[in-house]
Order: sequence, then C-alpha cells, then structure tokens
Amino acid sequence: MLSTQTYDVAIIGGGMVGLATAIGLAMEELRVVVIDAGETHAVSGEARLRVSAINKASQRLLQNLGAWSYLDSERLSPYQKMEVWDKDSLGKIGFDAHSLSEQHLGSIIENDNISFALAKRAAELDQITHLENHRLEKIAFGEREAWLTLDNGDNLSAALVIGADGANSWVREQCKIPMTFWDYGHHAIVASIRTEIPHLDTARQVFLDEGPLAFLPLYESNLCSIVWSVPPAKAKKLLEADKLEFEHTLTAEFDGRMGMCHLEGEPQAFPLRMRYARHFARHRLLLAGDAAHTIHPLAGQGVNLGFLDAAAIIQTIGELKLDGKDIGDYGNLRALERWRKADALEMIAAMEGFKRLFEGSNPVKKALRDFGLNLVDNISPVKTLFMQQAMGNKSSLPKLCKAE
Repeated sequence: MLSTQTYDVAIIGGGMVGLATAIGLAMEELRVVVIDAGETHAVSGEARLRVSAINKASQRLLQNLGAWSYLDSERLSPYQKMEVWDKDSLGKIGFDAHSLSEQHLGSIIENDNISFALAKRAAELDQITHLENHRLEKIAFGEREAWLTLDNGDNLSAALVIGADGANSWVREQCKIPMTFWDYGHHAIVASIRTEIPHLDTARQVFLDEGPLAFLPLYESNLCSIVWSVPPAKAKKLLEADKLEFEHTLTAEFDGRMGMCHLEGEPQAFPLRMRYARHFARHRLLLAGDAAHTIHPLAGQGVNLGFLDAAAIIQTIGELKLDGKDIGDYGNLRALERWRKADALEMIAAMEGFKRLFEGSNPVKKALRDFGLNLVDNISPVKTLFMQQAMGNKSSLPKLCKAE
C-alpha cells in the first residue's frame, strides 16, 4: 500500500498568490505543500512582458512575508506620479506621491521577479514543501480531509486545499464551480518600449476611443511596459504590422508624449475577460487570485486583489488554527468567502464603471469625462481619496497589508 504524505494545507499553483499564501501559512506554523506545474527562475536580460503595478498594500504584504528583500532591486521601478487624460479633450488628472508625504505611489515589477523572490523566501521555511514541475491528477474531498494524487503517482492529504492555479483553474473545473464571466471584446497588447523622452518615474494612461493605453515606467529611464486595450481585429492588425508601422501608430496614439517609441522584442496580445467564481469556498476548498476572479487590467489591480486574497486567507486560517478550529470546515470559511467576494465585486464594478465611462467618442460622455476628471483633479479631499485607493489603502485591509 502506498504511503500518503499528510499536510495541513495543499496549495495548487506556485505563482505569486500561491507562494505568498504558502509563506504566510508556514509563518503561522502550518505544514504546507505547494504543487507547482512550472518552476521559477531569476530574471535577467531584456524586460519581461508581464509586469504588475504593486501598490503599497501589496508591498507591505511582501515585506511582512520576508520576500520583498529578495526582489532584484535593480529591476524595480517605484513611481512617484500618475498622469491620466482623455485623448482629444481637456480632461486630465495627475497624482503625486509627495502631496501625501509618500515616497512613491507603487512599483512596477516584472511578475517573474516577484515569483522568484517568493520562491527564495519559501525555500527558507521548513514547513513548506515546494514541488516544482508537478501536476495534480486527481482530487477528492472527504468529511475530514482532501486526497490528492500527483502525476508521478504520489498521494497526499490535507485538511484544506487552496486553488491558486490561475484563470483557467484545473481545481475550479474539477470541483465544478460555475463561473460568471463576460468577454470585454478587447485584447490587451503588452510590449516593452524604448522611449525617446525619459519616463521620470511617472505612470501614464490615455483613454482612447477604442480603449485605454498605459505606459508603465520600468527600471531604466527610457524603458516602459505598455498595456494597450484594443478590439481583436486591431490587435491582429498591429501584431501583423511591421516594426516601424507599429512604432508610428503607438507614438501617434500616445500623442507623442514620450517622443518616438521603439519596440524592444516582440509584442504579445491576450483576450480580456472578466471571470468571477460563484463560490470562493467549499468544504475543504478555497479559491484565490485569478482562479477566483479576473478583472480588466485598466488600473493594474489584478495582482493586488490576488495578494489581498492571500493576506486574508493567512489571517483567517491562522486565527482558526490558534482557536483550535477545523481550518477546512466550510462553516469556518464562510466569513472569509464573504469578505473576498465583497472585495472582488467592488473592484469588478469599479473597473466596469470606468470602462463604460471612458469607452467611445460620444460627445455627452466626453463632456462628462472631462468634467469628472477635472473636478477630481481640482478638489483636494476627493483627489486624496482617489490616491489612497490607488495605493491600496482602504479600511477592510487584512492585517499583513496595513501600515504600522
């Protein structure tokens, strides 16, 4: 008879959210196994295409988990300012960290840099078993534990399973958890861009008739990551265009604010969809990060929402353990599920509201946008509230994300 390895928590997915959750739970003295289909590597060479705008709440989480110091500091890009405007109109708004006596609003960091830092920190903790290049083949849930079979035939059991295996979650599919979703009808083009004019540690976003275009400052003064939301037909045309045509189109769409734009490497595109799992928790199961929800990349909040999931799970499961309660019993997980669903819905609604307000060239809409942007820009308390939200500072933060 094959022996079964027993853990407190099994986390499926070794990305940013999965590893952050594992570290926090290990720091709460829980035995954790991470089943990771891939493996993490140090970042080097040209900029990676997938980056995240890490807000202050997520930074505090990574610091409290002991992972922030393992980031490659030469590839970090803290940004002090944000500029947002509506193309072909007078509507604009600007944010500056110094007006809040902050050093910066957040940091643009390559996802692989974050994952590698988390993996390094996880490797220091004896309570974590990180199984790289392994897939889950079977999962079954009992009254008192869940049983898992890996692709190499190994058997594991855990009191709680956390599905952190991304937007196309295998765990969610196996558990037949239905999804609410809609297609945004857009693709996001991501690319690394060398600009003629230095970015001056400023994140910039313009709302075009077809969708938003963001220039996010990277770790070199003339290097940016772009996220460009366009209809699928335009995405196809742009990816098939020659390099010079792409660069000229991009420069013109951004009003030439960064001077001439030059492509570094190949751009990529992926479809934009909102997904929202009907259940974030079941008996012996939690969903976290993109497995539970995906949102429009309009404000770069997707990974920050995932890190809030991680911090809330760590806090709740840690408290259940301290109180001697069953960490996988659905009755004990319901309050956590309500908390995470409320946060996700709030973010989805905000992104949808922004998207609808800023899409199209209807003159009435454009006038409303101009009025709204300029109003916020000129009313100090409202602008401060917007900035605090952008930095992730809100009342319902988990403890690991709160300022001292």
